[in-house]
Amino acid sequence: MYIDELVVGQASSLERVVTQEVINSFADASGDHNPVHVDPAFAAGTMFKTTIAHGMLSAAYISAVLGTQLPGPGAIYMSQSLKFRAPVRPGDKVVTTCTVKEIVPEKKRVVVDTVCKVGDTVVLEGEATMLVQPKPKQA
Repeated sequence: MYIDELVVGQASSLERVVTQEVINSFADASGDHNPVHVDPAFAAGTMFKTTIAHGMLSAAYISAVLGTQLPGPGAIYMSQSLKFRAPVRPGDKVVTTCTVKEIVPEKKRVVVDTVCKVGDTVVLEGEATMLVQPKPKQA
């Protein structure tokens, strides 16, 4: 979408079920093999009692919404704040929602609220700033 097509309050969502296989693949892609993520025996001895997903996996779901849906292809990430609120466990369905909060046309900037939930529990929240081009002028 072009910046001219966006409106405050506009939102888009993505749902993903997190499995241990997804967590292991993310560990391989990122290089983060912390045993709390990939070793069930180790994780059983932690406060979580089971493996948990990398927080950045949920952040990647935010990137997926912003890069493919809202604002979508061509939008460029400028910044992202993240507050991790709760763990994501294998079997959890993460619902990621991004909502346009502010549009600054003169700077080609869009500020987006970003939230990931499992059920009613917020697991990750933050705010992104995106660079979004205006619609090209017709000749």
